[in-house]
Amino acid sequence: MTPHSGVILFAHGSRDPLWRLPIDAVAERVRAQQPNLPVAVAFLELTAPDLPSTVEVLMKQGVNHLRIVPMFLGVGRHAREDLPDLVQGLTEAYPQMSFELLPAIGEHPAMTALMAEIAVGSV
Repeated sequence: MTPHSGVILFAHGSRDPLWRLPIDAVAERVRAQQPNLPVAVAFLELTAPDLPSTVEVLMKQGVNHLRIVPMFLGVGRHAREDLPDLVQGLTEAYPQMSFELLPAIGEHPAMTALMAEIAVGSV
């Protein structure tokens, strides 16, 4: 990644404040592994901050390329339709920014392998 890149971990959100703890833990782990890489979390609904607010914060930090990682295990309507629509709106609103939308984390072969290992107790 370039020095002006950042990562947003994007999740659904919940009324339960404890729900976000695993997403925050992933962000902390990224920060520990890549201390110079700006990383933030954003949520679709029910939890703050939302995606546009998070983009604003990172943009003010000088980030001009954002890698958006959907923290969804399955690919439902939110991952297929809502998030791409949000990113399209951000692309139009912030032409100076570059957005890279990754597939849902649950589609990554490494995640599938890790979940299988957890299921059988080998991790």
